[in-house]
Formats: sequence, C-alpha cells, structure tokens
Amino acid sequence: MNWASRIVILIILSFHFSLSGQTILSNKKADGFNGIWFDLGQYSEFGSKYSGGLGTYTAKHVPLAIYSPEANKTFFVYGGSRNGERYLLCMASCFDHDTGLLAKPTIVHDKEGVDDPHDNLSLAIDDKGYIWVFISGRGQRRPGFKYKSVKPYNIDAFQRIEEMEMTYPQPWHIKDQGFMLLFTKYTKGRELYFQSSTDGHDWTKHQKLAGMGGHYQTSFQKDGRVITAFNRHPGGTVDLRTDLYFTQTFDFGKIWKTIDGEELALPLIDFNSPALVEKFSVQNQLVYLKDIRLDNEGNPAILIITSHSHQPGPDNGLRLWRVVRWTGKEWNISTVTTAFHNYDQGSLIIKENNVWQIIAPTETGPQEHGTGGEVALWESQDQGDTWTKLRDVTQNSPRNHAYCRSPINAHPDFFAFWADGNPDKHSPSFLYFTNQSGDTVWRMPENVTEDWMKPEEIDF
Repeated sequence: MNWASRIVILIILSFHFSLSGQTILSNKKADGFNGIWFDLGQYSEFGSKYSGGLGTYTAKHVPLAIYSPEANKTFFVYGGSRNGERYLLCMASCFDHDTGLLAKPTIVHDKEGVDDPHDNLSLAIDDKGYIWVFISGRGQRRPGFKYKSVKPYNIDAFQRIEEMEMTYPQPWHIKDQGFMLLFTKYTKGRELYFQSSTDGHDWTKHQKLAGMGGHYQTSFQKDGRVITAFNRHPGGTVDLRTDLYFTQTFDFGKIWKTIDGEELALPLIDFNSPALVEKFSVQNQLVYLKDIRLDNEGNPAILIITSHSHQPGPDNGLRLWRVVRWTGKEWNISTVTTAFHNYDQGSLIIKENNVWQIIAPTETGPQEHGTGGEVALWESQDQGDTWTKLRDVTQNSPRNHAYCRSPINAHPDFFAFWADGNPDKHSPSFLYFTNQSGDTVWRMPENVTEDWMKPEEIDF
C-alpha cells in the first residue's frame, strides 16, 4: 500500500471516528418504516402482560416527536426493525410540512441483536437546531447513549456524545439555558435521577430525585419550568406500582418544589412526602402513567390509567382512563372512559383555546385482550372534568394500534403517531400518523426507495 492510499484511509477513518474524538454514524439508512415487535413473555390466562407493535414504546420515553417551526418539520424517533425481524434499530426521521414527504429513516444506533423496545429512544432540539437523540439502556446490563446530529435540522448523520447508565430518558431543552435530562437508574429499584448541561457535551453529576423502592415517571417542560409526575413501587415490585406524586423545578434543577411551592429535600424517600398527589394504594389501585401537560393557566394535568391488577383480561376488575389536574387550589380526578389494557398509551393535548384532547387506543381492537386497540379522539370543553368522544380514528383494523404519541408543539398535519402489531403473535408492525381532526390517517411506507417518500393515506 502506497502513502497516498494510506492518507485516503486515514482521512476516511478520521471522518468516521472524529468530531471531538467521538464515533460518527454517517448516512446509514433504513429501507423502510418497520416498527419493532416485542413480547415481554409474562403470560396469564389472557395472554402476555404486554406485547405487539411497540415502536413508540414506552410511556417513559419522552418526548418522541417535536415540531420545529424554524424548519417546518416534525422530527420523530421510534424503535425500528429489519423488515419485521425482532432486531431493534433506533431510528430518526422527519415529516416535511412544506412538501408532505417523509425522510428516509436514519439508523442512529444499532442495538446489535437486542429486540427489547425498553431500549427505544427520545429526542430534543437545541437553540441552534441540532437534533439530540437519547438512546435508552436497560439498567446496568446495557448502557444508554447520547447522540447529536452533525447538521442542524438534519437527521442524516449523528455524532455519539456519551455512553452512560440511563434508562427511560426524558430530555428537555430549555431555551437559552441548555438541557435537563430526567432518567432512571436501577440502583435501589428503578430510581429517578436528573442531570443538566448548558451545551449537551459537559453534564453535571447524576443527582437522585426520588428513591422509595422504585418509580416510573412522565415529564414536561414549558418556559424553563420542568414538571414530573411519578408513582412508586412498594418493595421494589413494579407490578405493585401505585400512588401518584408531583414535583417541579423552575431553576434548572437547583430547587424542586411541590405544586403549592413548598421546597423539597432530595432525594424524595418518604411515602408520605409533600409531593404526594393521591394515595391510590389505600384504594387498592395501581397507577399507570401516560402523559402530563400544563393548561393555559399553568396548572398541571396528568393522564393515567388506574387498575386493580397487573395482569391483562376482563377478570381483573375495571380499568379507567383518568385525568388528575390541579385546579389552582386542589387536585381533582375525573374519568375519561374505561380502559381495556394497562399498557394502552395515549397523549394529552391542551390547546391555546383551552380545549383538551386525548388521542389513544380506547376502543376494542381485533386482538381484544392484548395491548392497544382502535384509536379514538376525545375532547373536553371544561378543563378535563367531562369528556366526549369526537371520532373513531381507526376502525376494522387487522392489528391493534398502540402507544399513540403527540409531538411537542404538534403541527395540525402531524398531530400524533403510533405503531400497530398483533399482540398475540409475531406480526409486521407499521407506523401511522394522523392530523389534528383525526379524520385522516397516513401509513409510513414499508419500503423506502428515495430520500423522501410520500406517506400512504389509509381508508379506515
């Protein structure tokens, strides 16, 4: 090999492994929008605890999509696969609202044989338009990763920034300040942590937020205010998840407070902490967190499902979709509708005119006892006290639809997206999105041959 050839190889290697010494995953594309199918493998009389098309799983991966008015694109991430194989690929794409086309998905991270969508991803966009992707690990067994796009408002190539212990990443970029990252570590149970960074490259140490035997959380950010709601796991047992807590920070995590402004000492370890919203444990109810938002008055609203058993099926008592909201004086709990499965997932959207909406698989699907179902759009005109179903978004589907996710700052033409799949047996999993009125659904193309492709309108 001559010196010229060696120089060429060194240049290629430099491109592939440089940018502050970090690995670059450049231009590795998927040939279609194929979601990951998964089965947890914990069975009872009515099937698996959860299974099916879980490309937009879990509820603790937040957010999965963000609309950028600067680019007029909705950027989104999902757990993909190779032509329906049980092989997880962490994907990023975007929808161009000017052209109505979807970008060919980029494989941000190959999970190298892992099929578990607990390793799915979430994202953030910084002030300069760079797309940040946070890949979940799984406890101490598999690490998590942070990635940054090489170009602003572009998903073609990503730079790896850091490898760390991180499950259920919930990154929030705060304008002119930087990042707040909420995440989970498997320390004494699934405990909640956070860290911050002004630039995404240098991060503070991990600080424990809550440790009462374990927690799941969902969070949100607006105007520098980061809010989170979480349950607790008695004895560290996730199947006993119950009770509901809320806390918030206005100063980048320096001080955390209750809803009425009481300062909290971290970590939160007392079951009867002032952060407690509702003690569902005394009602023998489990709490499954779905979403959290702020209304136009700045009051938080939390979407949950309550249940009496971790097992699926009709013999385990009534499940309810419920909204827990702060009125300004007290916490109020209202019921939206019945739920068919603990792991049904929907999004709560609060519009500027104070109309509240929920998009979720609230209707019976073709696999009636499995995860997901048919998607419906619900609305409340009285700040979540009463709810009316506006329309069925999907009907007569061959597979259940699951894990509906609405983007942050959602554009009317890309109001929510999700994946389908048969929870009873391994199946293809397609990805879909709908508009704000829920009257049109598009399927993302299974096969992508061009850099930009038109989605297929589906007649349900």
